[in-house]
Amino acid sequence: MSFILKPVDIVENITPEDFKKNYLKTKKPLVIRGLTKDWPAREKWTTEYLKEIGGDLEVPLYDNSKADPSKPINAATAHMKFGDYLDLIKREPTELRIFFFNLFKKVPSLINDIKIPKDLMGGFIESMPAMFFGGSNSVTFLHYDIDLPHIFHTHFGGRKHIILFDYKWKDRLYCLPNATYALEDYKVDNPDFKKFPALNGVEGYEVFLEHGDTLFMPTGMWHWMKYVDGSFSLSLRAWDQSISRKVASVWSLFTHGAIDSLIKMTFKEKYANWREKKAVKIAEKALAKGRP
Repeated sequence: MSFILKPVDIVENITPEDFKKNYLKTKKPLVIRGLTKDWPAREKWTTEYLKEIGGDLEVPLYDNSKADPSKPINAATAHMKFGDYLDLIKREPTELRIFFFNLFKKVPSLINDIKIPKDLMGGFIESMPAMFFGGSNSVTFLHYDIDLPHIFHTHFGGRKHIILFDYKWKDRLYCLPNATYALEDYKVDNPDFKKFPALNGVEGYEVFLEHGDTLFMPTGMWHWMKYVDGSFSLSLRAWDQSISRKVASVWSLFTHGAIDSLIKMTFKEKYANWREKKAVKIAEKALAKGRP
């Protein structure tokens, strides 16, 4: 029993025509190794450099713990000076990570170190370049992004293990009702298929990113990430051009964001227990019907 994982396609470079035809339109992931070759960031962005420009900033930190039902999702575990945190992830393994950090707001000149790949597609949200940092052993739980963007995810300074699933598998992945993340009781890289049988046979992709690699993740794609080394990533986000997908994005933000947070804060543990049980029932029903 197992997931059925295949490798993500890897290219050095790709033409806009090939990208749109074979990956954007088909919503298939892709690694582009040469996308950052002419980015100043590829050589410039070291932990020492980032310490110089933002080391005194206080940043929220997250760990691998299961979400507390009494708190909003992505509630911080601790806070630390950014420079001290960068020293920590280079010095030793740690579960602590930084989530969705817009360092560009603090240091606007950073935008000159990257080149947004507008030749491949339009719709980039240029005001929201987000950075993610993690120590070796830190894990980003299985989820898809709430606003349903396309994502170009570039990694720096080490290796990152990523497992991806198409959106259609959400029921079999034990997606929690009213949420964009899965039940956190199984390890994506080593799941217990006897305890979670609906996972058996789920199809996905697997890839290890290295320094300078860019992963294209199409809209709605589930992703789980583990930092093999203390390192960091940059995500550039872009809207899908279709009106229906834009509407779905707004609806997702409303239902999975505002409404879910309100219910969660009102009913707390009772709500958390209900939707975990409901996720199991939905997954078992999907498995019984032999569908994603």
